Amino acid sequence: MTRSNPCHALTDWSVNQFTGPEVGPATYRASAAPEAPGGLRVAFPAVRLPRPVQNAIDWVRFDLFPRFEPRTIAIAGGGLVGVLLLGWLIVADPFSSGGNAETRVVTIAVATDNAQQAPVGTLGFPLVATRNTTRISGPDPTDDAAAAALATHPPAPEAAPLEAVTLVPDDNWQAGIAASVLAGPPTRMPVLVSQHGSVPDVTTQALAQLNPRGGGASGGVALYAAGGASVPSGLKSQELHGNSPAEIANSIDQLRQRLTKAEPEHILLVSSDRPGYAMPAAAWAARSGDPVLFTGPRQVPSATLAALRRHAAATVYVLGPESVISKDVVQQVGRVSATVQRVGATGAVQNALLFARYSDGSFGWNINDPGHGMELANADRPLDAAAAASLASSGKWGPLLLTDTADVLPPELRSFLLDIKPGYETDPTRAVYNHIWLMGDATAIGGEVQAEVDELAELAQIGSGGGSQGTAGGGVAQPGGLEGEPTPTTPQNGKKK
Repeated sequence: MTRSNPCHALTDWSVNQFTGPEVGPATYRASAAPEAPGGLRVAFPAVRLPRPVQNAIDWVRFDLFPRFEPRTIAIAGGGLVGVLLLGWLIVADPFSSGGNAETRVVTIAVATDNAQQAPVGTLGFPLVATRNTTRISGPDPTDDAAAAALATHPPAPEAAPLEAVTLVPDDNWQAGIAASVLAGPPTRMPVLVSQHGSVPDVTTQALAQLNPRGGGASGGVALYAAGGASVPSGLKSQELHGNSPAEIANSIDQLRQRLTKAEPEHILLVSSDRPGYAMPAAAWAARSGDPVLFTGPRQVPSATLAALRRHAAATVYVLGPESVISKDVVQQVGRVSATVQRVGATGAVQNALLFARYSDGSFGWNINDPGHGMELANADRPLDAAAAASLASSGKWGPLLLTDTADVLPPELRSFLLDIKPGYETDPTRAVYNHIWLMGDATAIGGEVQAEVDELAELAQIGSGGGSQGTAGGGVAQPGGLEGEPTPTTPQNGKKK
């Protein structure tokens, strides 16, 4: 049986065009190229094809091609040409501009608890977001502060220009917490982190984008440096004097009063030795404009007493239990201030939760129902409290909450978030929502903790079995052991002695 070969003419032409002169318009002399077994004419009769190669050629000619229609063969050939063309484009890159080509780096967020695997964008700007959480994923508070400042001061065309920024050194968390009072209205001066002797690149970049211009009450000063923080050249700066936390806080309070021309209604007194208990004061200072002053466990520094005498009519709130700030301190403050009250619970996490729930007239967050913004930081990174101050006083305002471990959500914090979990009955678009900023990368707050916080903040239908809306009396015990301290709704008053 003779097999037809759709490629026979092509094969004869490709071989015999080189073996003899043309005989007719479409005929070539075949005698110059003897036919090998299988019918393939070979240009050089002395060369024999190896048997495996010859078998493969025969299979293609007589078995493969006859199975397909010519149209199918044409489509397959076109596809092969397309693949070859694509390969050439990738290798040759004819559209590149040579050595001047610009490479764009795209960062994709991934879920991981490995800080080395968790991508961090420029200035640690939020890359990992869930339904109800946004992470400022900096490896340290320096990056977090820069990212938070940029997030809260975007270059909107109609936005008022930023007047000034406060710089604090990376080894002085007390200066950062005290400076947080300037981060909220009316001054809105974000806190950035510098060093002694140099300015971190991330801080320099943030300043370039924030572009503080001075003006207004600042008198042309664009940078206020506390605690010996280095400042970059090219911007008018002013040093806030002080060698101790109490002295620096006193200088910042004097600056606050000069810029705002307002007497504070309240004052926060916090520990200069126990950062976890002092951190929640930063968010409230930014939200309210109430200054933060420092004390030791048993003795009030003279600089703090001087500030208290300047604001003798203000109510002083001591933040922390007796084990952190003793009764002796309360008595010393009572001699110069009209009213002294303590808000404190044992444990930094519990203390922050108690302060978030606390309310006394116009003082306190009173977060006992859903529909709020919050920030979550690790108690081991106290300068993150200063970084979060701008977040606490803009967008969805709210208190700073704390965790004392990166990998596990503290049970007291879980109970608090469950108690204020938002809910709806019929229409979720008319409900209120919670949102939590997470400060730091996975070494500060792990990915599993973020996922759990997100679920606790998620809106749930009441009666669906997925949770219910929290209330002030939501059946969840008040967090923390109070060591005989006042409850959130019954503050302890102390008159001047």
